[in-house]
Amino acid sequence: MDKTQPHPLFKLATELGPLLVFFFVNAKFNLFAATGAFMVAIVAAMAASYVVTRHVPIMAIVTGVIVLVFGTLTLVLHDETFIKVKPTIIYGLFAAILGGGLLFGRSFIAVMFDQMFNLTPRGWRILTLRWALFFAGMAVLNEIVWRTQSTDFWVNFKVFGVTPITMIFAIAQMPLTKRYGVEPVSLETSEAEAGDVRKG
Repeated sequence: MDKTQPHPLFKLATELGPLLVFFFVNAKFNLFAATGAFMVAIVAAMAASYVVTRHVPIMAIVTGVIVLVFGTLTLVLHDETFIKVKPTIIYGLFAAILGGGLLFGRSFIAVMFDQMFNLTPRGWRILTLRWALFFAGMAVLNEIVWRTQSTDFWVNFKVFGVTPITMIFAIAQMPLTKRYGVEPVSLETSEAEAGDVRKG
C-alpha cells in the first residue's frame, strides 16, 4: 500500500522535535521534568505522523514504546539510570534484530527504514550488516558516555552528538546504495515488456 510521503521538514520535525524538547526542558528544569516532556513529545510526534501520512514507521513505534516504558520507570522510581540506559536498549535491540535477521538470511533494514530505495540482495545484506554494527557501536558509546560523564553532558551528547553522527553515517552509505541500486519497474514498463513477449 502506498504511503503518503510527508514534507522533509515535517519528517525532520517529528524526529528532532522530541529531542529538542528534552534538551530545553532539562536545561530549564531537570532530567525528570525533561523525561516527562520527552514522553509527551514522542507520543505527539507519532500522532502527528499518523494524521499526516496514515502511517508510523516501525522504528518510531519501537522507540516510542521503549521511551514510554523506561520514562515511566524513571519518573516512578525517581532514578535517572532508566532514561539514560534507554538508548542502549534501543540501539542494542535494533542491532540484534538486524544481525539476527542476517543469520537467518533475512534483511530487515528495508522494513526499519520504510524501504526508501531498492537494492540488490547483496546490497541489502551489506547495508544491513553496516547498520547492525553501527547500532551496536552506538549502544557501547551511550554506555560509556552516561557512565563517565555528567547528566548535562549526556543530554547534550544525546541531542547534538547522536544526530550528527547518525546523519554522517547514513550519508556515508550513499555510494553503497548507488552501487547496488535497482531501478524500480513501473506498471507501464511491465505491461509493455509483456506485450513484446507476446508479440515475439
